[in-house]
Amino acid sequence: MDFKDTPEQAQFREKCYSWLQANAELKAGQGRSVEGKLEEHLQKAKAWQKKKYEAGWAMLHWPEKYGGMGASPIERIIWSQEESKFDVPGGVFEIGLGMCGPVMMEYATDEQKARYLPPMAEGKEIWCQLFSEPSAGSDVAGLRSKAVQDGDEWIINGQKVWTSGAHYSDFGILVVRHDPEVEKHKGLTFFFVDMKSPGIEVKPIKQITGSAGSGSGFNEVYFNDVRIPDSQRLGEIGDGWKVAITTLMNERLAVGDARGSDIEDALNWAKEQDFNGEPMIKHGAVREKLADWFIEANGLKYTKFRTISALSRGGTPGPEASITKIVSANKLQSIGNFGIDSADMAGMLRQDAGGDLHAFQMAWLGAPGLRIAGGTDEILRNIIAERVLGLPQDPRADKGLPFKDIPQGSAN
Repeated sequence: MDFKDTPEQAQFREKCYSWLQANAELKAGQGRSVEGKLEEHLQKAKAWQKKKYEAGWAMLHWPEKYGGMGASPIERIIWSQEESKFDVPGGVFEIGLGMCGPVMMEYATDEQKARYLPPMAEGKEIWCQLFSEPSAGSDVAGLRSKAVQDGDEWIINGQKVWTSGAHYSDFGILVVRHDPEVEKHKGLTFFFVDMKSPGIEVKPIKQITGSAGSGSGFNEVYFNDVRIPDSQRLGEIGDGWKVAITTLMNERLAVGDARGSDIEDALNWAKEQDFNGEPMIKHGAVREKLADWFIEANGLKYTKFRTISALSRGGTPGPEASITKIVSANKLQSIGNFGIDSADMAGMLRQDAGGDLHAFQMAWLGAPGLRIAGGTDEILRNIIAERVLGLPQDPRADKGLPFKDIPQGSAN
């Protein structure tokens, strides 16, 4: 494993940093941007994305004709590393650019790519992912939303849930069931849809962290006789699971680190907080916790270096990328809990945005959602067990059964 940049990579890194330094502000210590109101945050995010697009930095690895520069995977990572040092708005385009874009790139027609990819890269149009349902979260193939073909159109009925950003998205990618007579993985078809289509109803979900209107809040999305042209189908009829897997593989990279309070914040907090007349860091139990988080943070760091090294050699990251989110999300929740507990009863009182205690509170309240988004802890553990450790798959009671014959829970 080689952690050093090649001369060419070092030169590219300097080029990235120089442009960012001229166009953005460095983060102040461990400071974090506060999103504020949704409209204000969207305006800032779109302005920053447009600035990157015009300078060629928006989607480095995409072809130039779609707004990229044909950069290598390692150059994409170098850019992300350098951009993370600056206080820039985020959380709006990750799903579209990280998941929807790659699917459109692979399955859309040339005309559709020319129409939809450049506005996506520029930030003019925002995309969301419509997969999870009330009865099919981790088991995406168990979804029930129906698609019925009517000439050159499809009529969609059903419900999606936990759709991040649906309330401000222009388009979305959608997987639905067209045939309940075959096995659940074989009866799915994949589309992209205009989120302003008649019959689509978006209901933001009020989250424990605060208003549902900020950031990439979750939503319920209802489809009531929504008509989608067959020209907006991605892949063949019945290839929905195959196309969805392309999305989910990209999701592992798009939904990675759980951002928020980390070991540096906990360490500084422990140095400053008083506990029975002396700093918290003098207590063995606190130091033990800090040591655990330090080990986890560095384990993640070197796991990422492993991925970076593979990319720099032209390789492809493996399923071990699933480790990143499962560790970082649980670490975030644990550090948030530490910050709240250390403030005693004051930890229960909501703090003003921007303060250290507020950051710990948001970490503790938001981490459970991150442990679901992009694959639950249980799903990621299965991936690690089966694809990294080589353990046998769990038995499947629904294997070989038509979807309509799979036993369902009682309605009583």
